[in-house]
Amino acid sequence: MDSTCRFGKYRVEREVLDEQRLEEVTQRKAHSDNQSPLTERLKDSLRCTVPRLKHRVMSSLPVLYWLPKYSVWDYGMPDLISGISVGIMHLPQGLAYAMLASVPPVFGLYSSLYPALIYFFFGTSRHISIGTFTVLSIMVGSVTERLAPDMDFLIKNGTNVTAEVNITARDSYRVQVAVATTVLGGLIQVALGLVKFGFVGTYLSEPLVRAYTTAASAHAVVAQLKYIFGVSPTRFSGPFSMVYTLKDVCSLLPHTHLPTLVVSAVSMVFLIAAKELNSFLSPKLPVPIPVELITIVAGTLISAYTHLNSNYTISVVGEIPSGLSAPSVPDASLFGEVIGDAFALAMVGYAISISLGKTFALKHGYKVDSNQELVALGLSNAVGGFFQCFSVCSSMSRSLIQETTGGKTQMAGVASSLIVLVTILKLGPLFQELPKAVLAAIVFVNLKGMFKQHSDIVTLWKRSKIDLMVWLVTWVSTLLLNLDLGLAASILFALLTVIFRTQMPTYSVLGNVPGTELYVDIETHTEVREVPGVTIFRSSSTVYFANADLYLEALKEKSGLDISKMIIYKKRQEAKQRRRERRAERRAKRQAKKERRAEQRAAKHLSGPPVFSVEEEANSWRNPFVDGDVTDREQQDCDERENGTVFVIPTTPRTPDRWEYLKGGAPDCTSLGSISELQEGDSTTLGSSSDDTLSRDLERISLGSLGKWSWDIHSIIIDLSTANFIDTVAIKTFKNIIHDFSEIDVDIYIAGCQAPVVKQLELGDFFSETITKRSLFASVHDAVLYCLNHRGATSIPRYEPSVDTYNGTKL
Repeated sequence: MDSTCRFGKYRVEREVLDEQRLEEVTQRKAHSDNQSPLTERLKDSLRCTVPRLKHRVMSSLPVLYWLPKYSVWDYGMPDLISGISVGIMHLPQGLAYAMLASVPPVFGLYSSLYPALIYFFFGTSRHISIGTFTVLSIMVGSVTERLAPDMDFLIKNGTNVTAEVNITARDSYRVQVAVATTVLGGLIQVALGLVKFGFVGTYLSEPLVRAYTTAASAHAVVAQLKYIFGVSPTRFSGPFSMVYTLKDVCSLLPHTHLPTLVVSAVSMVFLIAAKELNSFLSPKLPVPIPVELITIVAGTLISAYTHLNSNYTISVVGEIPSGLSAPSVPDASLFGEVIGDAFALAMVGYAISISLGKTFALKHGYKVDSNQELVALGLSNAVGGFFQCFSVCSSMSRSLIQETTGGKTQMAGVASSLIVLVTILKLGPLFQELPKAVLAAIVFVNLKGMFKQHSDIVTLWKRSKIDLMVWLVTWVSTLLLNLDLGLAASILFALLTVIFRTQMPTYSVLGNVPGTELYVDIETHTEVREVPGVTIFRSSSTVYFANADLYLEALKEKSGLDISKMIIYKKRQEAKQRRRERRAERRAKRQAKKERRAEQRAAKHLSGPPVFSVEEEANSWRNPFVDGDVTDREQQDCDERENGTVFVIPTTPRTPDRWEYLKGGAPDCTSLGSISELQEGDSTTLGSSSDDTLSRDLERISLGSLGKWSWDIHSIIIDLSTANFIDTVAIKTFKNIIHDFSEIDVDIYIAGCQAPVVKQLELGDFFSETITKRSLFASVHDAVLYCLNHRGATSIPRYEPSVDTYNGTKL
């Protein structure tokens, strides 16, 4: 259909495109027409060619892509300096975070060595540093302490049980638990990466991750209090374990070991002062001062020369074996007990790593593959678990050091691993006299950045109340329900907020921007104009089973047409019209019968004297209301009363396309509830007080010619440009909308459907003989042009461009 319409100063001369015509113009074939058979497609996917094999290998081993192009002159020295800096940070963090995981410190060094080497081959980020991380270490520690509590390893002497714990047996079993959890979590990450489920990390939004890490830092603080004060609180696990532990620590404060507290306080004061000095001098220093390493070395030397362990009973790290341990197979029998914790570790570790990796990739202009990152991190954990490593991910502090010291590629991770390797092989035994209080102080001070994330509450209060609710719920649930249950509750609540926002979208009626083909919300843009006779309805979200009913109610409210009640009104008036027709037919029959009797009487009068009939006289005196006979005057009074109550029956012929609205505006359906309770055959509607109200409300509606109802709205255009999918419930809802509105002679058109939505409509049997693709239009503007031409209008009233009060710009 060609259309010529004038919008302001713009003249539109082009073909109006509905979905069927759009397919013809673009020569788009149906998806099933150009599909090859399933066997052919399966063969094609399994066919091995050299380019396909090369692409597959390069994507699986990214090192083969960038290593041949590596320039030693350009990248060698920056990567070496950066790697040494990061490696020095690995040492204190590995030792300290192993305490969070409740395993011997040497296993923290193992976790800083093997995963970084594996990530070198499979990772795609050039700047993140893989190794131990605070939150994951705490999560591993919660599992190890739950499955291997101290009470299970008390030393038994015959029938007596002493209070002494078999530390060797306990630590050995805790390592097995940590390894099993790490390997299972890594396998989960690899499986998700292979099936292209890298997007699962997006369900952990930034407010959720930041709140989770903030609450996890509180768990880390509580876990280190026993080393700070030198007390031995009871270990708790499960929900509210942090509350119980904190209560027990507070009750033991009178028994604080003062030498341990002094070592902790001195270490924290030195670390805080050195870090502040480091921040002040950082613009002038090429490499940050290794504050943690200096603290560890100083603490070890002081402890060794003053014999803090023997003289003051200050707990130290103890024996650190030199050399690398042989790989071992994890205990698969533990998988069933740790599968929930392993999944939580997999999700949290991936969310932290991918968010940090994408941040650096965006800053330096390269791409990070989400699915490959999931595989790389999974292999780092799974393979590392065979070498007694616990769960790892990228560390924000180490990654920032690697980036700020000039690191260019993954070779910086290899250099840092070499530092850790030398320490394990040669320098490990030198740290045996290191006080555990020093490591606890390092954990305390390094958590300062996470505690600063509490300022997110103020920021989110200003920006998004829903994100603030996600933050608070995550924080509270993680504190009270422990790390695993807290993460599950947080994700569930975050998904509920998404469902809530899609269930309660913004519904709007669109109007035309003068002089353009644009249609915007008439409530927020005051100078736009509604298209006469056309309502354009849009939802801010897609329509699916959860909000389909709300969508229908909003459409009724915005259009001002209550379909159910109007159909009742229509049926009642059609029934009245049929009764009028039947009465008119009976009157005509009676009139014809009277005329025949009169002719018979006249004939008898001419032929002879009249004969008196008792039966005919009785019929003439019969009550007219009993057999439906009414006089002309009575019928006229009845018609006048009906006309005065609801409808005006036209006395002159009218064009069916003429839309008449007696008093403007839509009927107030809220005051018409009583009519739905009346039966169709009621004859008491003219005399009651409720009918006076009904008269006032329904006199706005006029009965057009041929018994059709007419409104000021003849067409409704549903804008589905915001929908990215549609389900069977929504399809059924749209079918019902089209059917119900057709009952009151209002046409429904759909505009802006994306190709996947059209395909889903086809599969859902939306189209039929009555609903064709000619009801779908490529844009709202095409649908408006078709409505105006179809209903006899040729143009939209001309409006001059005016200032948009919503954004203050000229439209």
